[in-house]
Amino acid sequence: MAVIVASLATSLSAAVVRSSFSSSPSLFLTKLKSAPCLRFTFSVSPFDSYRRRGVKLMAHSARATLGLTQPANIDFPKIAFSAKEIDVAEWIGDILAVGVTEKDMAKDDSKMFENSLLKKLDAKLGGQLSEASSEEDFTGKPGQSLVLRLPGLGSKRIGLIGLGQSATNTYNFRNFGEAIAAAAKTAQASDVGIVLASTGSILNESKLNTASAIVSGTVLGTYEDNRYKSDSKKPVLKSVDILGLGTGPDLVKKLKYAEDVSSAVIFGKELVNSPANVLTPAVLAEEASKLASTYSDVLSATILSAEQCIELKMGSYLGVAAASANPPHFIHLCYKPSSGPVKAKLALVGKGLTFDSGGYNIKTGPGCSIEFMKFDMGGSAAVLGAAKAIGQVKPHGVEVHFIVAACENMISGTGMRPGDIVTASNGKTIEVNNTDAEGRLTLADALVYACNQGVEKIIDLATLTGACVVALGPSIAGVFTPSDELANEVLTAAEASGEKLWRMPLEESYWESMKSGVADMVNTGARQGGAITAALFLKQFVDEKVQWMHIDMAGPVSSEKKRTATGFGILTLVEWVQQHSS
Repeated sequence: MAVIVASLATSLSAAVVRSSFSSSPSLFLTKLKSAPCLRFTFSVSPFDSYRRRGVKLMAHSARATLGLTQPANIDFPKIAFSAKEIDVAEWIGDILAVGVTEKDMAKDDSKMFENSLLKKLDAKLGGQLSEASSEEDFTGKPGQSLVLRLPGLGSKRIGLIGLGQSATNTYNFRNFGEAIAAAAKTAQASDVGIVLASTGSILNESKLNTASAIVSGTVLGTYEDNRYKSDSKKPVLKSVDILGLGTGPDLVKKLKYAEDVSSAVIFGKELVNSPANVLTPAVLAEEASKLASTYSDVLSATILSAEQCIELKMGSYLGVAAASANPPHFIHLCYKPSSGPVKAKLALVGKGLTFDSGGYNIKTGPGCSIEFMKFDMGGSAAVLGAAKAIGQVKPHGVEVHFIVAACENMISGTGMRPGDIVTASNGKTIEVNNTDAEGRLTLADALVYACNQGVEKIIDLATLTGACVVALGPSIAGVFTPSDELANEVLTAAEASGEKLWRMPLEESYWESMKSGVADMVNTGARQGGAITAALFLKQFVDEKVQWMHIDMAGPVSSEKKRTATGFGILTLVEWVQQHSS
Protein backbone atom coordinates (compact mmCIF):
# COMPACT_ATOMS: atom_id res chain seq x y z
CA MET A 1 0.00 0.00 0.00
CA ALA A 2 2.90 2.36 0.80
CA VAL A 3 4.26 1.85 -2.71
CA ILE A 4 0.92 2.77 -4.26
CA VAL A 5 0.66 5.92 -2.10
CA ALA A 6 4.22 6.96 -2.96
CA SER A 7 3.56 6.41 -6.67
CA LEU A 8 0.36 8.45 -6.48
CA ALA A 9 2.15 11.25 -4.65
CA THR A 10 4.84 11.33 -7.34
CA SER A 11 2.23 11.51 -10.10
CA LEU A 12 0.32 14.31 -8.36
CA SER A 13 3.43 16.36 -7.67
CA ALA A 14 4.52 15.97 -11.29
CA ALA A 15 1.12 17.13 -12.48
CA VAL A 16 1.26 20.24 -10.27
CA VAL A 17 4.78 21.20 -11.35
CA ARG A 18 4.12 20.85 -15.08
CA SER A 19 2.36 23.57 -16.99
CA SER A 20 -0.31 22.75 -19.54
CA PHE A 21 0.93 20.89 -22.62
CA SER A 22 4.15 19.54 -21.07
CA SER A 23 6.95 18.70 -23.51
CA SER A 24 7.38 15.32 -21.79
CA PRO A 25 5.48 12.46 -23.45
CA SER A 26 1.91 12.18 -22.23
CA LEU A 27 0.41 8.93 -21.10
CA PHE A 28 0.29 6.77 -24.29
CA LEU A 29 1.66 9.67 -26.38
CA THR A 30 -1.77 11.26 -26.86
CA LYS A 31 -1.60 15.03 -27.36
CA LEU A 32 -4.41 17.57 -27.36
CA LYS A 33 -4.75 20.19 -30.04
CA SER A 34 -4.87 23.65 -28.49
CA ALA A 35 -8.31 25.10 -27.90
CA PRO A 36 -9.31 28.43 -26.34
CA CYS A 37 -10.26 28.53 -22.63
CA LEU A 38 -9.04 24.98 -22.01
CA ARG A 39 -6.01 24.13 -19.88
CA PHE A 40 -4.86 20.61 -19.04
CA THR A 41 -2.01 19.06 -17.09
CA PHE A 42 -0.57 15.60 -17.68
CA SER A 43 0.54 12.99 -15.16
CA VAL A 44 4.01 11.54 -15.12
CA SER A 45 4.79 9.14 -17.99
CA PRO A 46 4.20 5.50 -17.07
CA PHE A 47 7.74 4.73 -18.16
CA ASP A 48 9.10 7.10 -15.52
CA SER A 49 7.74 4.55 -13.07
CA TYR A 50 10.22 2.00 -14.39
CA ARG A 51 13.02 4.42 -13.58
CA ARG A 52 11.61 5.12 -10.10
CA ARG A 53 11.57 1.39 -9.41
CA GLY A 54 15.17 1.09 -10.59
CA VAL A 55 14.32 -0.95 -13.68
CA LYS A 56 16.69 -0.55 -16.62
CA LEU A 57 14.54 -0.64 -19.71
CA MET A 58 16.96 -2.71 -21.81
CA ALA A 59 18.44 -4.79 -18.99
CA HIS A 60 17.69 -8.50 -19.15
CA SER A 61 17.48 -9.03 -15.40
CA ALA A 62 19.43 -11.90 -13.86
CA ARG A 63 17.20 -12.04 -10.76
CA ALA A 64 15.39 -15.23 -9.85
CA THR A 65 12.02 -15.74 -11.50
CA LEU A 66 8.80 -15.56 -9.55
CA GLY A 67 8.41 -18.93 -7.84
CA LEU A 68 12.08 -19.76 -8.47
CA THR A 69 11.08 -21.77 -11.54
CA GLN A 70 13.70 -22.52 -14.16
CA PRO A 71 13.07 -24.77 -17.16
CA ALA A 72 15.24 -27.85 -17.49
CA ASN A 73 17.19 -28.39 -20.69
CA ILE A 74 15.40 -30.94 -22.87
CA ASP A 75 17.25 -32.20 -25.93
CA PHE A 76 15.63 -32.13 -29.34
CA PRO A 77 14.74 -35.72 -30.35
CA LYS A 78 17.83 -37.22 -32.00
CA ILE A 79 16.33 -39.64 -34.50
CA ALA A 80 18.25 -40.97 -37.49
CA PHE A 81 15.94 -41.00 -40.51
CA SER A 82 16.74 -42.91 -43.69
CA ALA A 83 14.89 -44.01 -46.83
CA LYS A 84 15.22 -47.59 -48.06
CA GLU A 85 13.84 -49.86 -50.76
CA ILE A 86 13.91 -53.37 -49.28
CA ASP A 87 11.61 -56.33 -48.70
CA VAL A 88 9.60 -55.11 -45.72
CA ALA A 89 9.14 -58.66 -44.44
CA GLU A 90 12.91 -58.88 -44.04
CA TRP A 91 13.34 -55.48 -42.35
CA ILE A 92 14.98 -55.89 -38.94
CA GLY A 93 13.97 -53.70 -35.99
CA ASP A 94 11.55 -53.26 -33.10
CA ILE A 95 8.33 -52.31 -34.90
CA LEU A 96 7.31 -52.48 -38.55
CA ALA A 97 4.53 -49.84 -38.70
CA VAL A 98 2.13 -50.25 -41.62
CA GLY A 99 -0.19 -47.39 -42.56
CA VAL A 100 -3.52 -48.78 -43.73
CA THR A 101 -6.70 -47.20 -45.05
CA GLU A 102 -10.13 -48.68 -44.50
CA LYS A 103 -10.00 -49.91 -48.11
CA ASP A 104 -6.68 -51.66 -47.44
CA MET A 105 -8.35 -53.66 -44.67
CA ALA A 106 -10.87 -55.25 -47.04
CA LYS A 107 -10.92 -59.07 -46.90
CA ASP A 108 -12.12 -61.80 -49.26
CA ASP A 109 -14.65 -64.53 -48.57
CA SER A 110 -12.04 -66.53 -46.69
CA LYS A 111 -11.38 -63.52 -44.43
CA MET A 112 -7.90 -62.99 -45.89
CA PHE A 113 -6.50 -59.58 -46.93
CA GLU A 114 -6.99 -58.42 -50.51
CA ASN A 115 -4.20 -55.83 -50.26
CA SER A 116 -1.01 -57.34 -51.71
CA LEU A 117 1.39 -56.10 -48.99
CA LEU A 118 -0.87 -57.14 -46.13
CA LYS A 119 -1.50 -60.51 -47.79
CA LYS A 120 2.26 -61.08 -48.06
CA LEU A 121 2.92 -60.13 -44.42
CA ASP A 122 -0.04 -62.19 -43.22
CA ALA A 123 1.28 -65.25 -45.07
CA LYS A 124 4.63 -64.85 -43.30
CA LEU A 125 2.73 -64.68 -40.00
CA GLY A 126 0.59 -67.74 -40.66
CA GLY A 127 -2.65 -65.77 -40.99
CA GLN A 128 -2.40 -64.36 -37.48
CA LEU A 129 -2.46 -60.72 -38.66
CA SER A 130 -5.83 -61.04 -40.40
CA GLU A 131 -7.19 -63.07 -37.52
CA ALA A 132 -6.06 -60.57 -34.87
CA SER A 133 -7.37 -57.57 -36.83
CA SER A 134 -10.81 -59.20 -37.01
CA GLU A 135 -10.82 -60.10 -33.34
CA GLU A 136 -9.77 -56.60 -32.30
CA ASP A 137 -12.24 -55.01 -34.74
CA PHE A 138 -9.43 -53.06 -36.39
CA THR A 139 -10.81 -51.48 -39.57
CA GLY A 140 -8.22 -48.80 -40.41
CA LYS A 141 -10.18 -45.86 -39.02
CA PRO A 142 -8.12 -42.79 -38.08
CA GLY A 143 -6.81 -43.06 -34.54
CA GLN A 144 -6.89 -46.87 -34.53
CA SER A 145 -3.69 -48.80 -33.94
CA LEU A 146 -2.92 -52.47 -33.42
CA VAL A 147 0.57 -53.56 -32.35
CA LEU A 148 1.29 -57.28 -32.14
CA ARG A 149 4.36 -59.30 -31.22
CA LEU A 150 4.30 -62.19 -33.69
CA PRO A 151 7.08 -64.48 -34.96
CA GLY A 152 7.75 -64.77 -38.68
CA LEU A 153 9.07 -61.33 -39.70
CA GLY A 154 12.43 -59.62 -39.35
CA SER A 155 10.83 -57.13 -36.95
CA LYS A 156 9.93 -58.00 -33.35
CA ARG A 157 6.48 -56.45 -33.69
CA ILE A 158 4.13 -55.43 -36.45
CA GLY A 159 1.82 -52.46 -36.08
CA LEU A 160 -1.21 -51.49 -38.13
CA ILE A 161 -1.96 -47.74 -37.99
CA GLY A 162 -5.32 -46.50 -39.29
CA LEU A 163 -5.34 -43.75 -41.92
CA GLY A 164 -9.11 -43.51 -42.42
CA GLN A 165 -10.99 -43.79 -45.69
CA SER A 166 -8.05 -42.38 -47.62
CA ALA A 167 -4.70 -40.73 -46.92
CA THR A 168 -4.06 -38.05 -49.50
CA ASN A 169 -2.82 -34.96 -47.67
CA THR A 170 -0.12 -33.70 -45.35
CA TYR A 171 -2.44 -33.51 -42.36
CA ASN A 172 -3.24 -37.24 -42.57
CA PHE A 173 0.37 -38.33 -42.97
CA ARG A 174 1.62 -36.10 -40.16
CA ASN A 175 -1.00 -37.62 -37.87
CA PHE A 176 0.24 -41.03 -39.06
CA GLY A 177 3.74 -40.08 -37.93
CA GLU A 178 2.46 -38.96 -34.54
CA ALA A 179 0.58 -42.26 -34.12
CA ILE A 180 3.78 -44.16 -34.90
CA ALA A 181 5.63 -42.14 -32.25
CA ALA A 182 2.92 -42.99 -29.72
CA ALA A 183 3.15 -46.71 -30.57
CA ALA A 184 6.94 -46.58 -30.27
CA LYS A 185 6.67 -44.97 -26.81
CA THR A 186 4.25 -47.62 -25.59
CA ALA A 187 6.44 -50.46 -26.86
CA GLN A 188 9.68 -48.73 -25.80
CA ALA A 189 10.92 -49.24 -29.37
CA SER A 190 14.19 -47.71 -30.50
CA ASP A 191 14.09 -48.80 -34.17
CA VAL A 192 10.99 -48.38 -36.35
CA GLY A 193 10.31 -49.14 -39.99
CA ILE A 194 7.44 -47.32 -41.72
CA VAL A 195 5.60 -48.47 -44.82
CA LEU A 196 2.27 -47.69 -46.47
CA ALA A 197 0.10 -50.60 -47.50
CA SER A 198 -0.76 -48.80 -50.76
CA THR A 199 1.72 -46.54 -52.56
CA GLY A 200 0.94 -47.29 -56.22
CA SER A 201 -1.23 -44.21 -56.71
CA ILE A 202 1.24 -41.79 -55.09
CA LEU A 203 3.23 -39.75 -57.62
CA ASN A 204 6.99 -39.29 -57.13
CA GLU A 205 6.64 -35.65 -56.07
CA SER A 206 3.90 -36.62 -53.65
CA LYS A 207 6.12 -39.35 -52.25
CA LEU A 208 8.63 -36.68 -51.19
CA ASN A 209 5.92 -34.69 -49.42
CA THR A 210 4.42 -37.84 -47.88
CA ALA A 211 7.78 -38.92 -46.44
CA SER A 212 8.37 -35.37 -45.16
CA ALA A 213 4.99 -35.26 -43.40
CA ILE A 214 5.57 -38.67 -41.78
CA VAL A 215 8.98 -37.57 -40.50
CA SER A 216 7.55 -34.31 -39.17
CA GLY A 217 4.78 -36.14 -37.34
CA THR A 218 7.19 -38.67 -35.89
CA VAL A 219 9.51 -35.98 -34.53
CA LEU A 220 6.67 -33.89 -33.09
CA GLY A 221 4.97 -36.97 -31.64
CA THR A 222 8.19 -38.15 -30.00
CA TYR A 223 8.94 -34.85 -28.29
CA GLU A 224 7.37 -34.10 -24.91
CA ASP A 225 7.79 -30.74 -23.22
CA ASN A 226 8.90 -31.90 -19.77
CA ARG A 227 11.01 -28.84 -18.93
CA TYR A 228 8.84 -27.95 -15.95
CA LYS A 229 8.42 -31.47 -14.57
CA SER A 230 10.64 -32.69 -11.75
CA ASP A 231 11.01 -36.11 -13.38
CA SER A 232 10.84 -36.91 -17.08
CA LYS A 233 11.72 -39.86 -19.30
CA LYS A 234 13.94 -39.47 -22.32
CA PRO A 235 12.52 -40.74 -25.63
CA VAL A 236 13.73 -44.20 -26.61
CA LEU A 237 13.21 -43.91 -30.38
CA LYS A 238 16.58 -43.61 -32.13
CA SER A 239 16.14 -44.57 -35.78
CA VAL A 240 13.35 -44.60 -38.37
CA ASP A 241 13.50 -46.19 -41.82
CA ILE A 242 11.04 -44.94 -44.44
CA LEU A 243 10.32 -47.92 -46.68
CA GLY A 244 8.84 -47.97 -50.16
CA LEU A 245 8.75 -44.25 -50.87
CA GLY A 246 11.95 -44.08 -52.85
CA THR A 247 15.57 -43.14 -52.20
CA GLY A 248 18.07 -40.61 -53.48
CA PRO A 249 19.38 -37.11 -52.75
CA ASP A 250 16.05 -35.32 -53.27
CA LEU A 251 14.38 -37.47 -50.63
CA VAL A 252 17.32 -37.09 -48.24
CA LYS A 253 17.10 -33.31 -48.66
CA LYS A 254 13.35 -33.38 -48.03
CA LEU A 255 13.78 -35.42 -44.84
CA LYS A 256 16.39 -32.93 -43.58
CA TYR A 257 13.99 -30.07 -44.35
CA ALA A 258 11.26 -31.82 -42.34
CA GLU A 259 13.59 -32.19 -39.36
CA ASP A 260 14.63 -28.52 -39.50
CA VAL A 261 11.06 -27.23 -39.64
CA SER A 262 9.98 -29.68 -36.91
CA SER A 263 12.69 -28.31 -34.62
CA ALA A 264 11.24 -24.83 -35.24
CA VAL A 265 7.74 -26.05 -34.34
CA ILE A 266 9.12 -27.50 -31.10
CA PHE A 267 10.81 -24.16 -30.38
CA GLY A 268 7.48 -22.40 -30.91
CA LYS A 269 5.69 -24.88 -28.66
CA GLU A 270 8.22 -24.31 -25.90
CA LEU A 271 7.75 -20.55 -26.09
CA VAL A 272 3.96 -20.83 -25.77
CA ASN A 273 4.15 -23.48 -23.04
CA SER A 274 6.47 -21.37 -20.91
CA PRO A 275 4.64 -19.66 -18.04
CA ALA A 276 4.54 -15.90 -17.75
CA ASN A 277 6.75 -15.90 -14.65
CA VAL A 278 9.51 -17.40 -16.83
CA LEU A 279 8.83 -15.98 -20.30
CA THR A 280 8.71 -12.23 -19.76
CA PRO A 281 8.97 -9.73 -22.64
CA ALA A 282 12.70 -9.45 -21.89
CA VAL A 283 13.19 -13.21 -22.07
CA LEU A 284 11.23 -13.40 -25.33
CA ALA A 285 13.56 -10.73 -26.72
CA GLU A 286 16.56 -12.75 -25.50
CA GLU A 287 15.27 -15.82 -27.33
CA ALA A 288 14.96 -13.75 -30.51
CA SER A 289 18.50 -12.43 -30.07
CA LYS A 290 19.78 -15.98 -29.61
CA LEU A 291 18.27 -16.92 -32.96
CA ALA A 292 20.11 -14.05 -34.61
CA SER A 293 23.37 -15.17 -32.98
CA THR A 294 22.87 -18.80 -33.98
CA TYR A 295 22.12 -17.96 -37.61
CA SER A 296 24.21 -14.79 -37.80
CA ASP A 297 25.09 -15.41 -41.45
CA VAL A 298 21.50 -14.61 -42.45
CA LEU A 299 19.67 -13.18 -39.41
CA SER A 300 20.13 -9.86 -37.60
CA ALA A 301 18.31 -8.59 -34.51
CA THR A 302 17.12 -5.16 -33.39
CA ILE A 303 15.52 -4.92 -29.94
CA LEU A 304 13.92 -1.56 -29.22
CA SER A 305 13.57 -0.25 -25.66
CA ALA A 306 10.57 1.68 -24.36
CA GLU A 307 12.46 4.96 -24.90
CA GLN A 308 13.13 4.04 -28.52
CA CYS A 309 9.46 3.14 -28.99
CA ILE A 310 8.52 6.55 -27.55
CA GLU A 311 10.76 8.15 -30.18
CA LEU A 312 8.87 6.17 -32.83
CA LYS A 313 5.58 7.41 -31.29
CA MET A 314 4.22 3.92 -30.59
CA GLY A 315 1.59 5.17 -28.15
CA SER A 316 -0.85 2.35 -28.84
CA TYR A 317 1.68 -0.39 -28.00
CA LEU A 318 3.15 1.49 -25.05
CA GLY A 319 -0.30 2.12 -23.61
CA VAL A 320 -0.81 -1.63 -23.22
CA ALA A 321 2.64 -2.10 -21.69
CA ALA A 322 2.38 0.76 -19.21
CA ALA A 323 0.95 -1.11 -16.21
CA SER A 324 3.52 -3.90 -16.03
CA ALA A 325 6.66 -4.03 -13.90
CA ASN A 326 8.23 -5.92 -16.84
CA PRO A 327 9.20 -3.39 -19.50
CA PRO A 328 8.16 -3.84 -23.14
CA HIS A 329 10.64 -5.08 -25.76
CA PHE A 330 10.00 -4.48 -29.44
CA ILE A 331 11.59 -7.29 -31.45
CA HIS A 332 12.71 -7.05 -35.07
CA LEU A 333 14.61 -9.89 -36.73
CA CYS A 334 15.62 -9.56 -40.36
CA TYR A 335 16.50 -12.44 -42.68
CA LYS A 336 18.61 -11.66 -45.73
CA PRO A 337 20.09 -14.40 -47.93
CA SER A 338 23.86 -14.56 -47.82
CA SER A 339 24.13 -14.24 -51.59
CA GLY A 340 22.11 -13.40 -54.68
CA PRO A 341 19.51 -10.73 -55.40
CA VAL A 342 16.38 -10.20 -53.30
CA LYS A 343 13.20 -10.42 -55.37
CA ALA A 344 10.58 -10.33 -52.61
CA LYS A 345 10.33 -8.52 -49.27
CA LEU A 346 7.95 -10.00 -46.72
CA ALA A 347 7.01 -9.33 -43.10
CA LEU A 348 5.61 -11.61 -40.43
CA VAL A 349 4.10 -9.86 -37.42
CA GLY A 350 3.13 -11.75 -34.26
CA LYS A 351 1.11 -10.70 -31.25
CA GLY A 352 3.44 -10.94 -28.25
CA LEU A 353 1.42 -10.61 -25.03
CA THR A 354 3.43 -12.80 -22.65
CA PHE A 355 0.51 -12.46 -20.23
CA ASP A 356 -2.89 -10.82 -20.55
CA SER A 357 -4.81 -10.10 -17.36
CA GLY A 358 -7.34 -8.05 -19.33
CA GLY A 359 -6.18 -4.85 -17.68
CA TYR A 360 -8.87 -2.88 -15.85
CA ASN A 361 -11.41 -4.87 -17.86
CA ILE A 362 -9.98 -7.85 -16.01
CA LYS A 363 -10.80 -11.37 -17.13
CA THR A 364 -13.23 -12.80 -14.57
CA GLY A 365 -15.80 -15.52 -14.26
CA PRO A 366 -16.18 -19.00 -15.75
CA GLY A 367 -14.73 -19.35 -19.22
CA CYS A 368 -12.52 -16.26 -18.99
CA SER A 369 -9.45 -18.54 -19.38
CA ILE A 370 -7.15 -16.15 -17.53
CA GLU A 371 -5.05 -19.15 -16.43
CA PHE A 372 -4.25 -19.83 -20.11
CA MET A 373 -3.21 -16.28 -20.97
CA LYS A 374 0.43 -17.30 -21.29
CA PHE A 375 -0.83 -18.56 -24.69
CA ASP A 376 -1.52 -14.95 -25.75
CA MET A 377 1.91 -14.73 -27.33
CA GLY A 378 1.15 -17.64 -29.69
CA GLY A 379 1.41 -15.31 -32.70
CA SER A 380 4.91 -14.24 -31.71
CA ALA A 381 5.89 -17.89 -31.19
CA ALA A 382 4.74 -18.67 -34.73
CA VAL A 383 6.77 -15.76 -36.09
CA LEU A 384 9.94 -16.58 -34.13
CA GLY A 385 9.53 -20.28 -34.89
CA ALA A 386 9.37 -19.39 -38.57
CA ALA A 387 12.51 -17.27 -38.12
CA LYS A 388 14.34 -20.29 -36.69
CA ALA A 389 13.24 -22.50 -39.58
CA ILE A 390 14.12 -19.88 -42.20
CA GLY A 391 17.53 -19.41 -40.54
CA GLN A 392 18.16 -23.13 -41.01
CA VAL A 393 16.65 -23.61 -44.47
CA LYS A 394 18.13 -20.37 -45.89
CA PRO A 395 15.84 -19.71 -48.89
CA HIS A 396 17.26 -17.60 -51.71
CA GLY A 397 15.83 -14.45 -53.23
CA VAL A 398 13.61 -13.39 -50.33
CA GLU A 399 14.02 -10.93 -47.45
CA VAL A 400 11.85 -11.53 -44.39
CA HIS A 401 11.18 -9.27 -41.41
CA PHE A 402 9.97 -10.91 -38.18
CA ILE A 403 8.31 -8.37 -35.87
CA VAL A 404 6.91 -8.72 -32.35
CA ALA A 405 5.72 -5.96 -30.00
CA ALA A 406 6.28 -7.90 -26.76
CA CYS A 407 4.72 -6.78 -23.47
CA GLU A 408 2.30 -7.71 -20.70
CA ASN A 409 -1.22 -6.38 -20.14
CA MET A 410 -1.43 -5.85 -16.37
CA ILE A 411 -3.11 -3.57 -13.82
CA SER A 412 -1.49 -0.73 -11.85
CA GLY A 413 -1.73 2.99 -11.17
CA THR A 414 0.39 3.68 -14.27
CA GLY A 415 -1.81 1.61 -16.54
CA MET A 416 -4.21 2.33 -19.33
CA ARG A 417 -7.82 2.94 -18.26
CA PRO A 418 -11.09 2.39 -20.11
CA GLY A 419 -11.89 5.65 -21.85
CA ASP A 420 -8.25 6.65 -22.38
CA ILE A 421 -7.22 7.76 -25.86
CA VAL A 422 -3.95 6.43 -27.26
CA THR A 423 -2.16 7.58 -30.39
CA ALA A 424 -0.57 5.06 -32.76
CA SER A 425 2.63 5.70 -34.68
CA ASN A 426 0.74 6.55 -37.87
CA GLY A 427 -1.03 9.38 -36.00
CA LYS A 428 -4.42 7.70 -35.68
CA THR A 429 -6.14 8.02 -32.32
CA ILE A 430 -7.93 5.20 -30.50
CA GLU A 431 -10.45 5.47 -27.71
CA VAL A 432 -9.89 2.44 -25.50
CA ASN A 433 -13.34 1.22 -24.60
CA ASN A 434 -12.02 -2.16 -23.45
CA THR A 435 -8.52 -2.75 -22.05
CA ASP A 436 -8.96 -6.47 -22.72
CA ALA A 437 -8.86 -5.81 -26.46
CA GLU A 438 -5.17 -5.04 -26.10
CA GLY A 439 -3.61 -7.29 -28.72
CA ARG A 440 -4.86 -5.18 -31.60
CA LEU A 441 -3.38 -2.08 -29.93
CA THR A 442 0.09 -3.63 -29.90
CA LEU A 443 -0.32 -4.94 -33.44
CA ALA A 444 -1.31 -1.48 -34.68
CA ASP A 445 2.16 -0.06 -34.08
CA ALA A 446 3.83 -3.29 -35.16
CA LEU A 447 2.01 -3.16 -38.51
CA VAL A 448 2.98 0.48 -39.06
CA TYR A 449 6.59 -0.45 -38.30
CA ALA A 450 6.42 -3.39 -40.71
CA CYS A 451 5.12 -1.19 -43.53
CA ASN A 452 8.02 1.20 -42.91
CA GLN A 453 10.47 -1.62 -43.73
CA GLY A 454 9.51 -1.40 -47.39
CA VAL A 455 7.87 -4.82 -47.56
CA GLU A 456 5.40 -5.87 -50.23
CA LYS A 457 3.36 -8.36 -48.19
CA ILE A 458 2.54 -8.73 -44.49
CA ILE A 459 0.97 -11.55 -42.53
CA ASP A 460 0.07 -10.93 -38.91
CA LEU A 461 -0.84 -13.75 -36.55
CA ALA A 462 -2.62 -13.32 -33.24
CA THR A 463 -4.67 -15.09 -30.62
CA LEU A 464 -7.01 -12.16 -31.08
CA THR A 465 -10.66 -13.00 -30.47
CA GLY A 466 -12.87 -15.54 -28.79
CA ALA A 467 -15.36 -14.73 -31.54
CA CYS A 468 -13.19 -16.54 -34.07
CA VAL A 469 -13.13 -19.64 -31.86
CA VAL A 470 -16.93 -19.52 -31.63
CA ALA A 471 -17.15 -19.25 -35.43
CA LEU A 472 -14.56 -21.87 -36.45
CA GLY A 473 -13.98 -24.03 -33.38
CA PRO A 474 -10.68 -24.98 -31.75
CA SER A 475 -8.84 -26.41 -34.77
CA ILE A 476 -9.23 -23.82 -37.53
CA ALA A 477 -7.73 -20.33 -37.81
CA GLY A 478 -9.60 -17.49 -39.46
CA VAL A 479 -7.99 -15.65 -42.37
CA PHE A 480 -8.87 -12.03 -43.19
CA THR A 481 -7.46 -10.18 -46.20
CA PRO A 482 -8.68 -7.86 -48.96
CA SER A 483 -6.17 -9.52 -51.34
CA ASP A 484 -7.34 -12.57 -53.30
CA GLU A 485 -3.77 -13.16 -54.46
CA LEU A 486 -2.40 -13.31 -50.92
CA ALA A 487 -5.34 -15.45 -49.77
CA ASN A 488 -4.60 -18.01 -52.49
CA GLU A 489 -0.90 -18.06 -51.62
CA VAL A 490 -1.42 -18.63 -47.92
CA LEU A 491 -4.26 -21.14 -48.23
CA THR A 492 -2.13 -23.13 -50.70
CA ALA A 493 0.77 -23.03 -48.21
CA ALA A 494 -1.54 -24.13 -45.40
CA GLU A 495 -2.84 -27.09 -47.41
CA ALA A 496 0.72 -28.15 -48.27
CA SER A 497 1.77 -27.89 -44.61
CA GLY A 498 -1.29 -29.61 -43.17
CA GLU A 499 -2.65 -26.68 -41.13
CA LYS A 500 -6.30 -25.64 -41.23
CA LEU A 501 -7.20 -22.09 -42.26
CA TRP A 502 -10.52 -20.66 -43.44
CA ARG A 503 -11.02 -17.34 -45.20
CA MET A 504 -13.47 -15.00 -43.46
CA PRO A 505 -15.19 -11.87 -44.81
CA LEU A 506 -13.95 -8.34 -44.24
CA GLU A 507 -17.39 -6.72 -44.10
CA GLU A 508 -16.69 -2.99 -44.35
CA SER A 509 -20.18 -2.01 -43.16
CA TYR A 510 -19.30 -3.41 -39.72
CA TRP A 511 -16.82 -0.58 -39.28
CA GLU A 512 -19.71 1.65 -38.27
CA SER A 513 -19.62 0.10 -34.79
CA MET A 514 -15.93 1.01 -34.46
CA LYS A 515 -16.46 4.75 -34.70
CA SER A 516 -15.74 7.00 -31.72
CA GLY A 517 -17.27 10.34 -30.84
CA VAL A 518 -13.95 11.73 -29.60
CA ALA A 519 -11.21 9.82 -31.45
CA ASP A 520 -10.63 8.24 -34.85
CA MET A 521 -11.94 4.88 -33.63
CA VAL A 522 -12.65 2.71 -30.61
CA ASN A 523 -10.78 -0.53 -30.09
CA THR A 524 -13.84 -2.81 -29.86
CA GLY A 525 -17.14 -2.75 -31.70
CA ALA A 526 -20.41 -4.63 -31.47
CA ARG A 527 -20.44 -8.10 -29.93
CA GLN A 528 -21.63 -9.68 -33.17
CA GLY A 529 -18.92 -10.18 -35.78
CA GLY A 530 -16.15 -9.48 -33.26
CA ALA A 531 -13.45 -11.26 -35.25
CA ILE A 532 -14.34 -9.21 -38.33
CA THR A 533 -14.28 -5.84 -36.57
CA ALA A 534 -10.94 -6.76 -34.99
CA ALA A 535 -9.51 -7.40 -38.46
CA LEU A 536 -11.02 -4.15 -39.76
CA PHE A 537 -9.30 -2.34 -36.88
CA LEU A 538 -5.90 -3.75 -37.88
CA LYS A 539 -6.51 -2.75 -41.50
CA GLN A 540 -6.38 0.91 -40.41
CA PHE A 541 -2.65 0.57 -39.74
CA VAL A 542 -1.55 -1.03 -43.01
CA ASP A 543 -0.36 0.96 -46.01
CA GLU A 544 -2.79 0.56 -48.92
CA LYS A 545 0.11 -0.37 -51.21
CA VAL A 546 1.00 -3.38 -49.06
CA GLN A 547 -0.79 -6.71 -49.39
CA TRP A 548 -1.86 -7.73 -45.89
CA MET A 549 -3.42 -10.71 -44.16
CA HIS A 550 -4.57 -11.21 -40.57
CA ILE A 551 -4.71 -14.74 -39.14
CA ASP A 552 -6.75 -15.16 -35.96
CA MET A 553 -5.31 -18.31 -34.37
CA ALA A 554 -7.04 -18.12 -30.98
CA GLY A 555 -8.50 -21.61 -31.45
CA PRO A 556 -5.62 -23.76 -32.75
CA VAL A 557 -2.87 -22.15 -30.62
CA SER A 558 -3.30 -24.98 -28.12
CA SER A 559 -4.72 -28.47 -27.82
CA GLU A 560 -7.42 -28.78 -25.18
CA LYS A 561 -6.99 -32.57 -25.21
CA LYS A 562 -3.23 -32.45 -24.62
CA ARG A 563 -3.37 -29.23 -22.55
CA THR A 564 -0.34 -27.91 -24.33
CA ALA A 565 0.69 -25.67 -27.24
CA THR A 566 0.49 -26.85 -30.86
CA GLY A 567 3.10 -24.67 -32.57
CA PHE A 568 0.37 -23.65 -35.00
CA GLY A 569 1.24 -21.35 -37.90
CA ILE A 570 4.96 -22.10 -38.23
CA LEU A 571 4.60 -24.73 -40.95
CA THR A 572 2.35 -22.50 -43.06
CA LEU A 573 4.58 -19.44 -42.69
CA VAL A 574 7.71 -21.34 -43.71
CA GLU A 575 5.92 -22.87 -46.70
CA TRP A 576 4.68 -19.41 -47.73
CA VAL A 577 8.17 -17.91 -47.54
CA GLN A 578 9.49 -20.86 -49.55
CA GLN A 579 6.93 -20.05 -52.26
CA HIS A 580 8.62 -16.67 -52.70
CA SER A 581 12.12 -18.11 -52.80
CA SER A 582 13.96 -18.16 -56.11
